[in-house]
Amino acid sequence: MDEFERLLRKYGRVDKDGEPLREEPEEEITYLAEGEQEEFLRIPKERVAVVIGKKGQTKREIEKRTKTKIEIDSETGEVFITATKDTDDPLAVWKARDVIMAIGRGFSPERAFRLFNEGETLEILNLTDVIIGNDKNALPRVRGRIIGRKGRTREIIEEMSGADISVYGKTVAIIGNPIQVEVAKTAVEKLAKGSPHGVVYKYLERRKKDLELESTTYYEALGGETGDEWEE
Repeated sequence: MDEFERLLRKYGRVDKDGEPLREEPEEEITYLAEGEQEEFLRIPKERVAVVIGKKGQTKREIEKRTKTKIEIDSETGEVFITATKDTDDPLAVWKARDVIMAIGRGFSPERAFRLFNEGETLEILNLTDVIIGNDKNALPRVRGRIIGRKGRTREIIEEMSGADISVYGKTVAIIGNPIQVEVAKTAVEKLAKGSPHGVVYKYLERRKKDLELESTTYYEALGGETGDEWEE
C-alpha cells in the first residue's frame, strides 16, 4: 500500500476494499418553515382599519410582499405575523412587523412601504423619555414644536434629513436609512429638550452637506438595491 492510499483510507475516503466512498448529498438548509417564525405586536385600535386597508388591500399587499400570514384582531389591535411555506426571506416576518408598526404610529401605507426598500429602518422615539421635567402640559407643547405651524417644522426636518416623520400620540416615528434616521432623531430630540428652532435648522443645514455623500456610500455598500413603489 503506497502512502497516498494509506492516507485516503485513514481519512475515510475509501472503504476497506479500497473503493471510493459515495458521499451523501448535503441536505438543503431551509431557514424558514411554516409557523417557525412569528411576531406579535399591538397597534392603536383606531389604526387597525388603515393597516387592513380598503377591502383588505393593504394587509394583502404586506402579505404578498413578505409571503407571510397576518392576522389582526380588530377589537384589541393585536397583530400576529407568521411565516408560511412560501416565505423565502429570513427577515420577512420582521419587515412585515415594522411596516405594520409604522402604520400603527401614524404613517400612511404608502410612506410605511418605504421600509420594504433595502437598508431602510424604523425608529420610534417616545417623547416622554426625552421631555425634561414633569409639566403635564409639556407633551402637547413639544408635539407642537416638532410639527410646527401648519406642519412646517416637520416638513423641514424631512426635507433636510431625507427621513419621513410621523408625530402620533406620545411618539415620533422615523423612517429612513440609519444615517437619515439619526439626523432626524437628533433634530427631534433637540426640539423636545427646548432648543430654539433656529439652532435646530442650523444643525440640519450643517449635516445636510454630508448626508447625501454618506447616504450614497451606504446604498452603494448595499448594492444599490431599492424597493418598488406601491400606490393604494
